Amino acid sequence: MKLIDGPNIMGIINVTPDSFSDHGLYATTEKAIEHADRLIEEGADILDIGGESTRPGSMAVDLEEELRRVIPVIEVLSKKNIPLSVDTSKPEVMRAAIRAGASIINDVNALQNPGAIEVIAESNAQVCLMHMQGKPRSMQNNPQYANVANEVSSFLQHRMDVACRAGIGLDRIIIDPGFGFGKSFQHNIELFQHLDQFTKLNVPVLVGLSRKSMLGTITGNDVDNRVHASVAAALLAIDKGAKILRVHDVKATKDAVLVYNTLNGNHIPRN
Repeated sequence: MKLIDGPNIMGIINVTPDSFSDHGLYATTEKAIEHADRLIEEGADILDIGGESTRPGSMAVDLEEELRRVIPVIEVLSKKNIPLSVDTSKPEVMRAAIRAGASIINDVNALQNPGAIEVIAESNAQVCLMHMQGKPRSMQNNPQYANVANEVSSFLQHRMDVACRAGIGLDRIIIDPGFGFGKSFQHNIELFQHLDQFTKLNVPVLVGLSRKSMLGTITGNDVDNRVHASVAAALLAIDKGAKILRVHDVKATKDAVLVYNTLNGNHIPRN
């Protein structure tokens, strides 16, 4: 998949009953596809489909259940003219998703699970390597860093090196600093302030701040009332070099990016 010049809007589709942001509204195949159609109409450049919640405190989902949730959705959406990303850490789901039509694997575990790196190396898919300290169930208990930006950057550089040695070219790699994944509020703020440091790794940077708790901490708003904060964070992320914005509110983000680019005289993303 070739990224467009302007920031790419990645619309989120949680085929889960326990996601933090949409309260399980799209947990069935039918509802997920309806939501996907809406996100496409709103201007999404990529769709990110997930069958296992990775919110803080979430429980793992077994392989068969994750496959049952995501593969039928991918099979239908693969017939539409939009790149599909699948949010998974399981090699078996990665392989099935790619066969069903996914072109990006979005892995919060950065291909560390046994067999994961081989699945990507044997395919033509792109991969997003994300940083996470700990596991979703307990990652927010007491995260610790001496220098969060340096440690996250070093981890991602190492995982990029491992991927490259396995035969995955840099042109297939995306990185995500992992806001909210094993990071305190202050860690997230510090990480964002040094976000431009990650562009020096010379691969596209994905930023996922949409509706996250750090925005609630800043504004005092609950998860259903963080659209404006999410859009503000997305625009600031563009300023710091983000290439992909992973968001729930595609229309609001798309409109803001169009205004941002037009007023700055930049390339305008496709409609």
